[in-house]
Amino acid sequence: MASNTLYSPRDPALKKRDDFEDILEERRSSSDLRYALRCYVPVVYKGIAPCKPGVLKTAVLQSDRLRHVVAEMSKETGESADVIREEASGILEEMAHRLRLGTVRFFAYSLSKAFKALFQRVRVNEDGIQRLQQSIQEHPVVLLPSHRSYMDFLIMSYILYTYDLSLPVIAAGMDFLGMKIVGEMLRMSGAFFIRRSFGGDKLYWAVFSEYVKTMLRNGYAPIEFFLEGTRSRTCKSLTPKLGLLNIVMEPFFKGEVFDVSLVPISISYERVLEEALYARELLGVPKPKESTSGLLKARKILSEDYGSIHVYFGHPVSLRSLAQGRINRSQYNLLPRHIPRRPSQETQAFVNETAYRLVRLQEENMVLRPWVLVAALLLQNPDGVDMERLVEQTSWLRGLAVSFGAFLDWPDYVSASKAVASSLALHTGLVRTEGGRAQLAMEPKEPGSPEEDLFDRAASVLSCASYRNQILHVFLRPALLGMAMQMAEASRKDDIYSCFSFLRDVFSNEFILCPGGTVQDFDEACYMLTKCAAVHVQKQEVVATEKGQRILSFLTSLFQPFLKGYQVVCRFLCEDAPEGFPESEYVAAVRSFAVKRILSGELTCYEALSSDVQKNALAALLRMKVVRKLKVGDQVTLRVNKVAANTLENKLGGRVSTQKALLARL
Repeated sequence: MASNTLYSPRDPALKKRDDFEDILEERRSSSDLRYALRCYVPVVYKGIAPCKPGVLKTAVLQSDRLRHVVAEMSKETGESADVIREEASGILEEMAHRLRLGTVRFFAYSLSKAFKALFQRVRVNEDGIQRLQQSIQEHPVVLLPSHRSYMDFLIMSYILYTYDLSLPVIAAGMDFLGMKIVGEMLRMSGAFFIRRSFGGDKLYWAVFSEYVKTMLRNGYAPIEFFLEGTRSRTCKSLTPKLGLLNIVMEPFFKGEVFDVSLVPISISYERVLEEALYARELLGVPKPKESTSGLLKARKILSEDYGSIHVYFGHPVSLRSLAQGRINRSQYNLLPRHIPRRPSQETQAFVNETAYRLVRLQEENMVLRPWVLVAALLLQNPDGVDMERLVEQTSWLRGLAVSFGAFLDWPDYVSASKAVASSLALHTGLVRTEGGRAQLAMEPKEPGSPEEDLFDRAASVLSCASYRNQILHVFLRPALLGMAMQMAEASRKDDIYSCFSFLRDVFSNEFILCPGGTVQDFDEACYMLTKCAAVHVQKQEVVATEKGQRILSFLTSLFQPFLKGYQVVCRFLCEDAPEGFPESEYVAAVRSFAVKRILSGELTCYEALSSDVQKNALAALLRMKVVRKLKVGDQVTLRVNKVAANTLENKLGGRVSTQKALLARL
């Protein structure tokens, strides 16, 4: 049954975790060909036989909604309705999936071989699979996986095929169509292709939305897409995109389906295949274009060990239960269903809140390996750390993470020394161990210019940071409280809450912080730090305990790179940014500014070079009106309030005593 809640305020450490099954275990001892060719009869929605692709296309093209849009466009442009219909048919032909069981079987065989070579285990929570099986039979299902790797959608389809569940129809970017044979094979495995951006293209939007809603209304197959829109190069969750979520909710709002089950899915990698590629992209190296030849060249990764994958299928969330008391569906009866309408402010707020909470559910069910703890500690010890101390710190951090509700895959019978040794062995490309010490491998591969050497070191730091980032959601709220306690003038609870609220607002593009949840987040942070005896919360005060010094020091250090990155952006805007400059030049200009300061020894934070931090900082500054966007001709220009930028930098550095001083200047 679908759950009607998205968030539970109970103690996260008391949450019961499902058992996992390694689906590769059987593959290692039986025939992959027999597995691929086995009888595959998946359960379907209300026993309805999936329709053929041609029937689906006809249903879309003959729908009242598309006919209405075609008629409107014909009036607006003066073009013949037949011409516009032909254009719509071409869009649909480019977009639509063409599921072929033979291609699915080929992928089942090929992926079995590849996964056994790449991964030690692919573990899936069996209870989640059983819940999904029931949901597919009862209601239209929307699968919402996290997105950290190109492997995500392949893993998803492979798992569903393994458990005799209906293969999803997957929203994919047009980039894959450039892969010629592979692109068409993905189409025949359930992928449908959409443009990354289609702005005001009214016809494209109508075809796309009607295609998705026709599949959903008829329950032809589960629909799968990534709430984050694109892969996270940092392994942090990204701000959710609302376009597709709006589309899959609309049939329920209009009474065309009784309910929709939204299934958050968390895919956790012990080692990400693209770790080096992501770090270089964050440093400005263009992403390689997807191509079949590039895929063939990547075969060398099959000789490497990428550890384990955990896939957690969360409790299906009932859209009907979520919307009860929140959405007045009778408003949708005021117009015929086929006439497009812009969502109301109330509906948009509901969709936005739901998206954030679904991403937070993905975060809470991420299965974390000991390596993420080791990575966090190594980044706080850039000059290296003795192995004995690293083992002690990792063991201590394990206890803190579990007390905060981390979903940690670390069996009790595995000692800290064994867990650390295993983690370091898997990530030899990132860590150097010698003389009883562990240190990030930051030496340049080949001697080059100072800038080239710097970027080599930065790539190592950003690669390691991508693993530390996987556990940030566990410590985020307590860390914001710890930083607020440092920033506040005194220990008065109201002052600390004010600073907490300010920091939460600044970093709301950096981390998943649900809109309107400031009070709840503050209370949660107080509870978690009180529980581990780090702070003592009274009616009017929040006071750090002696025991809490180590915890608070770790938490504030953990988030220091983000604080420092935002300060660097503010300093650039104050010192180097001209009165008005093109937005397209912003990232490169900030990176150049940071490079000069690192080379001069003024700055030691390599994470300030990350384009992700720089873009999130800009989004925050625009929201806080420190920076404004102006359209000058065809170019978007940024205008900076230098006084406000300077004040914000000082505030983040603890050099402004009250938030009022900042607010007065913004």
